[in-house]
Amino acid sequence: MSERIYMSSPDVGQLEEDAVVGAMRSGWIAPLGPDVDAFERELADRVGVAYGVALSSGTAALHLGLLTLGVKPGDIVVTSTMTFAATANAIVYTGAEPYFIDADSATGNMNPELLRDALVSLRAANETVAAIVPVDLLGKAVDYTSILAIADEFDVPVLSDAAESLGATHSGRAAGSFGRASVVSFNGNKIMTTSGGGMLLTDDELFAKHVRYLATQARQPVVHYEHTDVGYNYRMSNLLAALGRAQLSRLDEMIAKRREMREFYKQLFADIDGVEVFGAEGDEADNVWLTSIIIDESTAGWAPRDLTAVLSESNIESRPLWKPMHKQPVFESFRGEIDGTSESLFERGLTLPSGSALSGEHRARVLTTIRGFLTAR
Repeated sequence: MSERIYMSSPDVGQLEEDAVVGAMRSGWIAPLGPDVDAFERELADRVGVAYGVALSSGTAALHLGLLTLGVKPGDIVVTSTMTFAATANAIVYTGAEPYFIDADSATGNMNPELLRDALVSLRAANETVAAIVPVDLLGKAVDYTSILAIADEFDVPVLSDAAESLGATHSGRAAGSFGRASVVSFNGNKIMTTSGGGMLLTDDELFAKHVRYLATQARQPVVHYEHTDVGYNYRMSNLLAALGRAQLSRLDEMIAKRREMREFYKQLFADIDGVEVFGAEGDEADNVWLTSIIIDESTAGWAPRDLTAVLSESNIESRPLWKPMHKQPVFESFRGEIDGTSESLFERGLTLPSGSALSGEHRARVLTTIRGFLTAR
């Protein structure tokens, strides 16, 4: 069988190898070290905030961000339903209740009108909303202009889940710089990777200091091990930070390669009735992490599963959009402001190979396979 083509495999090479080897030879193998410090500064500078805290995952960053906001058992945290499970998992870690907000049909991001409706309803019921966690879907920043205005109106802090959107902007401002703090992810399939890892970004010095404290087992500043709070082993290793610094230096290059793939798909589907590239309108500010299409089966004459089957035969990965959290068995008992948009996107959407590591040969194979499918249809 031909070589497997993935949607978004890690894009690493000699630069990254040299960085990791250099970190190993420096002797800084355990968590923390000079590359961690430098990576925090460099990414904070890139995003335009004062502080970064490098952590073991984006999920860890969400968890500690919520704890630092004071989220506790019995509270409600309002979040996007169209997201990966990590967002909701981190809320549950704190003992709080996730309250899901449905999506805007054009972007898949949190619908501001539904957010307002939810906050009005929850306030009327005298329920405590401790935080809002909007999620930037597939590399497109949410409408922070509207979301932050609503949050200010109801006096609820925002923790931005920018796990998928590093390198994107909203109104000229970088994703990762919104709210009291923001979270980015460096998982292996993200726009840039540290294998596993994430970072919390903020302009609030005390916020960053508290996250760093909790992430290092909440150790008190004394010679012996002294603990007055429950802490977590959530810090990033120096080796992974070295990898991250190399990746960060190539971020714009990797975004440009993903944009090339986005443009290929736009051209490929431009004249196909019933098919549109999801979120293509206004995507100049996106990092185009992943490219998905939305299919109207009644017009196109085929469904996402039909194209998936053909791609699978050619050993090419594809997958639906995120299954909404309110439809996940583990979270279906939780409440939300739901209008069916995210369910429709899940049923009609298909994500295609989008990574910057795709070779010319792999790109050609993907496009040729899709063209063949469309011609046969």
